[in-house]
Amino acid sequence: MSDPIQLGLVGLGTIARNQHLPALEEVPELRLAAIASRNATLDDLPSYHDIDAMLAGEAGLGAISLCTPPQGRFAQAVAAIRAGRHVMLEKPPGTGVSEVQALARLAEEKGVTLFATWHSREAAAVELARALLSDVAIRRVEITWKEDVRHWHPGQEWIWEPGGLGVFDPGINALSVLTRILRDPVRLERAELEIPSNKQAPIAAQLAMETASGAPIAAEFDWRQTGPQTWDIRVETEGPEVLLREGGARLYVDGQERIAAEDREYRRLYARFAELIGAGRSDVDLAPLQLVADAFLLGAQRAVEPFHE
Repeated sequence: MSDPIQLGLVGLGTIARNQHLPALEEVPELRLAAIASRNATLDDLPSYHDIDAMLAGEAGLGAISLCTPPQGRFAQAVAAIRAGRHVMLEKPPGTGVSEVQALARLAEEKGVTLFATWHSREAAAVELARALLSDVAIRRVEITWKEDVRHWHPGQEWIWEPGGLGVFDPGINALSVLTRILRDPVRLERAELEIPSNKQAPIAAQLAMETASGAPIAAEFDWRQTGPQTWDIRVETEGPEVLLREGGARLYVDGQERIAAEDREYRRLYARFAELIGAGRSDVDLAPLQLVADAFLLGAQRAVEPFHE
C-alpha cells in the first residue's frame, strides 16, 4: 500500500469532534496530520491559528478538510487549492452557488480534487432506496424534517446570519437525499419561509417542488420540534411505497423494515475523498444548494415570534 495522504483539518467544533475525527481514524488512506482552529488544539498534533499558518508550516499536507461554518470558507478553500492541496468541503459547500462554482473552476485549473460533501447521502439506506426507485413512476414525495435547534446548535449565532441558512442547515440534508434517490431533476415551484423577527434566517420553511415528470414533492422543515426528532422522506410510487426514516438510516418498503444501520456517513465520505484523489477527479453536485437558493429567491417571507436560546 502507498503511504496515507497527510490531511489538515480546519475547524475543531462539535461536528469535527463528533464526526470528522472518529471517521478519519477508520480510513487508512488518510492520516490526520495537523489542525487549524482559532480556539482549540489536539494533543500530539501540530496546531495552527488559521489555514494560512497551517499551509505555511506543513509542507507535507496533501489534502485539507474544511469543517468551519460556510461564511468565510470560500477564502479558506481558495488558499488551499492555490497551494495545490485537495479540498473536502463540509455541507453546505458554501454560502451560495456561484462561489462553489468558482472553487470548482479553480480546482480544475490547479489539477486538484474538490469534494463538496453531502453526508446524508451516505446514510445506510440511501443507495438501496435509489435502486428501488430507479425504474418505477413516482406519484408523490413527502418530506418531514423537524428537529430542535437548541439541541443541535446551542449558542451558534452563525446559523442565523446571512449564509448560515437557518432551518435549511438541516433541511439541505433532506434535499441532498431527495436529489440522490430520484432519477428526475427536481425544481422548486414555491416556498414559504418563517423568519423570527430578531433573526435573518428562517426557523421553518414549507417547499412545494416537482419532478421533471410532474410528480409533486412537499417538504416541511421546522427547527422548533422538541422531544423525538423527525427526519423522514416518504415516496409513493406506482409500485412499492419507499420510506426513509432517521435521515436515511432506516428503510421501509411497503411498511416492512429492510435496513436499520448505524451511522457511518463520515467514514464513507472520507473514503470517497481518498478515492477521488486517487482517481484525479472532483465531485461537486450543487443540486441541493441550488434548491435552497431558489427557496430564498422564490420564498414568501413571514415574520414569526422572536427566537431566544
